[in-house]
Amino acid sequence: MMNSKVLAACGFVFSLTLLAAQSADHPQDWTNYVRIGAYSLGPDNASAIVGDATRTQVFGIEVDNDIPGRYESFLDPTAKLKAIAAVASQAHAAHNYAFVYIAGTECITANADKSLHTLAKDHPDWLQRKITGEPAIFSADAAFWITKGDEDVWVSPYAPEWRKTYLQRVAQIAATGIDGIYVDIPYWMTHFTGWEDTWASFDQYTVAAFQQRTGLDAKKDLKLGDFSDPNFQKWVDFRIQTFTDFMAEIASTARVVNPKIKIIPEIYPGFEPESVRVGADVYSLYHVVDAIAHEYEFGEGDHMASSRSQIDWFNYQVGMHTFRAFAEGKPTWILNYSWDGDKNIDPREAMKNLAMSEVMAGANFWDAPGHSMAGSNDAPTREAIFAWIAAHEKTFYMPRQPIDPIGVYFSPSTRNRYPNDFVRAYRGILILLMQKHLEFQVVTPRTLDSFQGKTLILPDVRVLDAAEQKLFDSYISSGRKLVVTGSQTLLAHANANNIARVPESVGDTYYKQLDSHFADTSPKNVQLFLDTFTPSGEIVIAAPSTVATSIARVAGAETVFLANFSGLVPHVEAKPSSQSNINITLQHPATRAFLLPFMKDVEELPVEHIGEKFVVTLPPIERGAVVWFANH
Repeated sequence: MMNSKVLAACGFVFSLTLLAAQSADHPQDWTNYVRIGAYSLGPDNASAIVGDATRTQVFGIEVDNDIPGRYESFLDPTAKLKAIAAVASQAHAAHNYAFVYIAGTECITANADKSLHTLAKDHPDWLQRKITGEPAIFSADAAFWITKGDEDVWVSPYAPEWRKTYLQRVAQIAATGIDGIYVDIPYWMTHFTGWEDTWASFDQYTVAAFQQRTGLDAKKDLKLGDFSDPNFQKWVDFRIQTFTDFMAEIASTARVVNPKIKIIPEIYPGFEPESVRVGADVYSLYHVVDAIAHEYEFGEGDHMASSRSQIDWFNYQVGMHTFRAFAEGKPTWILNYSWDGDKNIDPREAMKNLAMSEVMAGANFWDAPGHSMAGSNDAPTREAIFAWIAAHEKTFYMPRQPIDPIGVYFSPSTRNRYPNDFVRAYRGILILLMQKHLEFQVVTPRTLDSFQGKTLILPDVRVLDAAEQKLFDSYISSGRKLVVTGSQTLLAHANANNIARVPESVGDTYYKQLDSHFADTSPKNVQLFLDTFTPSGEIVIAAPSTVATSIARVAGAETVFLANFSGLVPHVEAKPSSQSNINITLQHPATRAFLLPFMKDVEELPVEHIGEKFVVTLPPIERGAVVWFANH
C-alpha cells in the first residue's frame, strides 16, 4: 500500500496538471465532478435537503420542483420560484451546487377531472397530435407518474403562446441563482402505448413549421416509417433539429439572466434507433447544452443492473464511451437503476457493479432505487461509493486524451437512415476492440478533422455528406489506414492502397454471435478482420475477454481502465469472478506503476524490465481497477 505522503504527492501532481489537461473549448467545472442525489423540494425544506446532501457525500443536488410541467405553476410560478431561490442559497453556503427539474413538453394538470380549467381544455391547439388528429392527452394508466384524476398532455414545441410562456419561466428560474436547469425528456410523443409508430406530431403549428422549412406537407407528402422515402428522411431530420433548437433556445434564454447556469436535458434513448423516433438525439444535443443526464437503460427485461447479462454490460460500456465522444469534454451523467426487489441479488452488490461500470467509462454516477430519481436502494453503500469517488475524482473525471487509438466512426446520418443495421455493426466493432484490449476512440463528424490515429474503421457506414467526404479525402491522403466494412461507402481515392475493404459487416456478424452465445464468442472469431490493420504496440494488455478495457492519457500518464464482468449472471450472481494474471506491457520506460482497485486505496506495483519492454502484473482484480504509469 502507498503511504499517505506518496498519495498526497500523486494528488499534488494531478492538481498541477489539471488546468493544462483541460480542453480550451470546454473547461471543467462542478458539472464534471458531480455525485448526484435527488430530493423533492417544498416551500420549507431547503436547509434539510442541503444538510442531508452534505452528510452523505452528495455533490450536485437535484431538486424536483417542476414549474412548467405542472399547469398550476406554469400559470403562476411564484411559490416555487421562492423555494428554488432558497435551496440555491443554502447549497452555495455549503459549497455545493443545486439544479432544478423541469419538464420538457409534458404538462400535468392536477385533479383535472374536477377542474374547469386544464391545459387541454384551455389550449387544445397546443397539443401534439397523431397524423389522424388524436391529441396527446393521457391519464393514470399511461405512466406510473400520472396520478389518478390528473390530465397529462404533451405540447407542441411550435405552439407560440406556450413556447413564449415556457421561456419566460426558464428566465425566472435562472434568476433565482440556481446552478442548473434539468429538462426532463424534451420529446415528440412517441413512447406511450399506441403512439410508438406515429412519428408525431402533426399539430397545425408543427406541420406549418415543416412546410415553411421544406415546402412539404407533412400530412400528405411523407411515407411514414419508410426510411427510403427522401421526404420522410427530411421529416426525421426536422424532428431532431426541432428539439436541438429548442434546447439551444432554453440555454440562451437562461444565460442572458444567469451566465453561469448549466442546462442539462435528461434523455432516455442513447444513440440507438429510439433516438430517431423520439427526436432527441444526444449527438446533436451535446453541441448546444452543458451536460446530458442519460437515463440509459440498455438491456433486456427490467433494465436493472441486477438483471444484466454480460453482453448487456458490454453494450452499456459502448453507450457510455459513445456519449463521452459526443460530449467532447462536457460531462456525461448517468441516471440509472441497480435493483428493484430482485430476491436473489444483494442490492449493494448491484449498486457497486453499476457505479464501477460508469466511473470506468468516465461518466458520473447517480444512484436511485427502482425507476425513481430520489433516494437509494442502500444509503450507506451509496455514501461509501460517493466518498470513494470523491477521493479519486481526478483519476476518473480529468480529461482523457488519446494515445494511439484505433478510430471507430459514428455516422449520425447512417444511424438516421439505417438505424438497426448501423447500430449493430457499430456496437460489434467497439465490443470487439474492448475485448481485444486495444485502445479505441469513437470518431464523429465533429471530431474527424482532429483525429490523429493511424487506423479508422467505418462500420457499415452508408451515408456521408460533402463535408465528411472532404475530411475522409484528407485522411486517406495522409497515408493512414481506413478500414471499410459492410456497405462499400463511396469515397474519393476509392482504389488507394491504404483503404482496406471488408465486404462483410464484421461488427454486425460479431454482435449477433455475442448476442447468441456470448461465452463462446472470442475476438479470435474475426482474426482475418483484425489482420487488416496493425494496432499500436505502445500498451499491450493480456486479460480475459470478459474484462472491458479502455486506454487513455490522464494528466500526462498512460492509464488503463478495467471493468470486470466475469461471472455475472442475471438475477443470480452480482459478484464478478476475480481475474488473475492480467498484465500490461509498455514499449517505453516506466519506472513506477499504480493500481486503484474499485472501492479500495491506491497501491504501487512493481515494474519488471524485460528486454526493451516494461511489464506490470496485476494482483487479482475483483470488480474493476485503474492502472497508471509514471517515471518519477
